[in-house]
Amino acid sequence: MNINHIQSTFFLGIGGIGMSALARHFHGLGVEVCGYDRTQTKLTKELEAEGIAILYADDPAGLACRPELVVYTPAVPETSKLFGHFRSEGTPILKRARVLGLLSQQHPTIAIAGTHGKTTISTMLTHILRQAGIPCLAFLGGISTNYGTNYISDPQPHWLIAEADEYDRSFLHLSPQIAMISAVDSDHMDVYGNRDAMLESFRDFANTVSTNGTLITKENIAEKIGLGGKQFNYRVDPPADYYFEKVTLHDGYHQAGIGGRLQVEGIQMQYPGKHNLENALAAAALAHLAGISASHIREGLNSFLGVKRRFEIIVQNANTIYIDDYAHHPEEINACISSAREMWPGRKITGVFQPHLYSRTRDLADQFAESLSQLDELILLPVYPAREQAIQGVDSEMLLRKVKLSNARCCTKEETIQCLRDTNQHVLITMGAGDIDSLTDPIKKLLIQKKEP
Repeated sequence: MNINHIQSTFFLGIGGIGMSALARHFHGLGVEVCGYDRTQTKLTKELEAEGIAILYADDPAGLACRPELVVYTPAVPETSKLFGHFRSEGTPILKRARVLGLLSQQHPTIAIAGTHGKTTISTMLTHILRQAGIPCLAFLGGISTNYGTNYISDPQPHWLIAEADEYDRSFLHLSPQIAMISAVDSDHMDVYGNRDAMLESFRDFANTVSTNGTLITKENIAEKIGLGGKQFNYRVDPPADYYFEKVTLHDGYHQAGIGGRLQVEGIQMQYPGKHNLENALAAAALAHLAGISASHIREGLNSFLGVKRRFEIIVQNANTIYIDDYAHHPEEINACISSAREMWPGRKITGVFQPHLYSRTRDLADQFAESLSQLDELILLPVYPAREQAIQGVDSEMLLRKVKLSNARCCTKEETIQCLRDTNQHVLITMGAGDIDSLTDPIKKLLIQKKEP
């Protein structure tokens, strides 16, 4: 399908972070853009303010446009009334990943894959390119703090930067010239069934790289997924093609240099977390492979301010530090807690965690319990179902029974503020990929009130 001549589009699930970036892209091209989502959010309000009409009822009677193309995400079931309406009308319907894949065929593409780190690495890379004056088109899975958006555009981009999502094998639609795989921890077993099938999918993604293109992976990932041929690798410590040297920590923020194929000195991160130091190395390696100079890479990393909900410090005062994070996988929780312990050693860490998906909670229950047991205090919210139906016997109480932590309990979202009011927090972390971010402002208000005499 030629999407260059589309005059009107409709996005089913337009409030999703990936969908909204695509919607902004078409809207910026002058295409009429409408969409549907279940609830109004800060992001959908921003889209409406930009001139995009959004429907909040699954009812074709409320449609404000007659689209030539419908873009959908698996978050909206095909049983929805709107989906059925467009199908009966014979309107072309494409999955978001397919549309992004068509765009990647039109522009030289850098694709970042991996079960963790995609959003931060992509956003860092985008910022480095922008600082270097390189025009780019970027579809990000989070809101860049530097730019206040998840979409960066230019009429004549040198590069398209895309997160390569492994869910539903979406990343196989992309056509990258440069690709990265940052992590291959087990996830999305509802799609893959077993780890071998997931690794095979990552291997297939690696093979989507153009014949004269470049692949870079973290540490031993190439061996894990059975890749032959030439590819570059990165890791925090040598030996590797890209690595850090002279790493120090000052007031919770890292300083370092880069060694190997790229030589950079004087990196002074303004974005905390040792996992983000690794993400910075990944972004630097990608930028180098894209032809960016060492000085521009240093300037980009040193001026990078972060991504919303990626180890985002919401409150920091003498009494309390409050961090909000998208962590929804055991390895991400490990990284988040480890970074907090490194930055604020000896302080009590309280975590509020909202499990995301019943299938993920079931499949990784033991790993979740082990990760969450590293906290000093835990509040577990109910499982956020997203696209799934409940699974019998899988809930937060099941997870709580596995956690080896005496100071742990389950609370509803509505009870969370009172649960936090009743205890003292030194370092507080909210974690999850569902709607836990709706608690950020109320928690911030509570902690500020607690500080007041």
